[in-house]
Amino acid sequence: MEEIIKRTMQAIEKNRMNAFYAEKKEDVVPIIESILKEGASVAVGGSMSLFECGVIEHLRSGRYNFIDRYKEGLSREGIGKIYRESFFADAYLCSSNAVTEEGELYNVDGNANRVAAIAFGPEKVIMVVGKNKIVKNIDEAVLRVKNIACPKNCVRLSCDTYCKIKGHCAVNDASYDGCTSDGRICCTRLICDMQRVKGRINVIFVGEDVGY
Repeated sequence: MEEIIKRTMQAIEKNRMNAFYAEKKEDVVPIIESILKEGASVAVGGSMSLFECGVIEHLRSGRYNFIDRYKEGLSREGIGKIYRESFFADAYLCSSNAVTEEGELYNVDGNANRVAAIAFGPEKVIMVVGKNKIVKNIDEAVLRVKNIACPKNCVRLSCDTYCKIKGHCAVNDASYDGCTSDGRICCTRLICDMQRVKGRINVIFVGEDVGY
């Protein structure tokens, strides 16, 4: 696994993104501190990885201008406003649904707010990625989302989908979803490989299983 992580980090760097390594979950926040400036405006995408690594708690410390999508009492309109404000943040933190050993980031969204911010907007993107999310190639990334990430997220979000009930996609095929549910969360897909803006995207690899 160490060799796979090393190879993937080298591929990420080759694609003009920065790669960092945190041996344990507790090592993630110090790396983020080294990347973020105090007072920076910071937004986040939906991510269990950020919670598991203590990142959300750190962002609420008062050191940053945190645009908190998880703040209690937010209305649907308020959350939508935060989604739009996130495009103007100094930094956007999230995870990646999968990272290939070829240095590609593969992400799938329902509302597309996260993939949109990853692609363009915030000055920096910081991703926290557990070793469990590293795959060989894009085909494996697609299947990982269909059969691991989406089913677990649909359970967490109480989405009425086939994968929530069955634990895998309606059609276990890399080229077709076969899901017509209104609750579907795999609506928009993004692949990031070679980046024009060097170092905008920062990927922190964790030597433990983190998130879905």
